[in-house]
Amino acid sequence: MFSKSCEYGLQAILYIALHARPDRKVGLKEIADNQDIPAHFLSKILQILVKYKLLVSVKGPNGGFALYRKAEDITLLEVVSAIDGLDIFERCGIGLKHCDDAHPCPIHNKFKFLRESIRNTLMKETLADLIFAVEEGKTYVTLKHLISE
Repeated sequence: MFSKSCEYGLQAILYIALHARPDRKVGLKEIADNQDIPAHFLSKILQILVKYKLLVSVKGPNGGFALYRKAEDITLLEVVSAIDGLDIFERCGIGLKHCDDAHPCPIHNKFKFLRESIRNTLMKETLADLIFAVEEGKTYVTLKHLISE
């Protein structure tokens, strides 16, 4: 459903939320290596998240990335919106140019329900919710993350 850029952006911002501290920013190489994301590609994605004020970027020897706001104030929908936009929640499920409630495609109503459900989930879930699930051991980010802890 999401682009590879968006998937990488979600993975990266969660990694930053888990590892950045007020006295420690997370470097591009660290994120790329631990999340197995091409660094050049990741750099462009992180700059988008900086532009949308989801991340802050600090240059220099102790530089790196950190959250712009508190994890509980950043929803997953904001990340998706910054990278992919929100038109994914409006498009036809089978790609027709003209599909709406008045002229539905064969899967319109079922797909509309799924899109709304996904959008609502992303709107409600914050980075803090994901951090909590990881720290409680209910979910994981990557095997590398688990091994390095």
